[in-house]
Amino acid sequence: MTDSAFVTVESVTPKQSPSADPVAHVAVLVSLNFPDMNAETAALVRRFTAVALQELVEQGVSYELFDTSEPLADPALVARCDGLLMLGGGDVDGSLYGAPDGDVPNSYGVDLRADHDGIAAAEAAVADDLPVLGICRGSQLLNVARGGTIIPDIDDFGLHRGGPGEEMFLDEEILLEPSSRIARLLGNERITVRSGHHQAVDRIGRGLVITARAHDGIVEGFEDPDRWLVGVQWHPEDDRGSAEDRRRLFAGFVEACVARRALTQR
Repeated sequence: MTDSAFVTVESVTPKQSPSADPVAHVAVLVSLNFPDMNAETAALVRRFTAVALQELVEQGVSYELFDTSEPLADPALVARCDGLLMLGGGDVDGSLYGAPDGDVPNSYGVDLRADHDGIAAAEAAVADDLPVLGICRGSQLLNVARGGTIIPDIDDFGLHRGGPGEEMFLDEEILLEPSSRIARLLGNERITVRSGHHQAVDRIGRGLVITARAHDGIVEGFEDPDRWLVGVQWHPEDDRGSAEDRRRLFAGFVEACVARRALTQR
């Protein structure tokens, strides 16, 4: 990883300061730096993380950034917040879902220690009944934490990412389950999203239900019907996608965080 590829907290911090009286305080989990990162990937991490944090700020939320590039002193500290947002990044280590070590084609950014910290943080949040929103890698960690598995490398990736020499992220139409939380939040059963993934959820984890699929059947979203936990494979925080869909999804998450804060303050 070169100096030009290094991502700092300052480079993703929103220009606008959080409200003096935030409606909720959210833990944001992300690895700002990971193995194999190059300048192009670093630019994506900076842009996507900054957009996600800016969206929280615009919805009146303060946040605490947990960067799993370095070991977390105590992953359970996320439970002192009102909700947990888990952002994207590198691949989840194949050993966590049964893939033989070194037998994952096209893998990149693998950091087993960061995976363990992310799973521990997710488990702490769930144990304390915090709302959880997982995006891309974040959603995959949530599924693995529930005993689910990952497709190590999608053979026919054309719907989900650009090919050699093309831009990694592209527009993809996905289909939402009509009765799902995500469909209600977005107000539609078909949406166009920004995708750039070579992996996806395979076997769904305990207590989770699939809520979104691509046209080729690949899982694009899931939720826990018994609590506010949502995972999406696509990137709503890509500012080249729908700002309205991003606002609606984050608004649903923030509303749940506000409710969680009100409950704890009684």
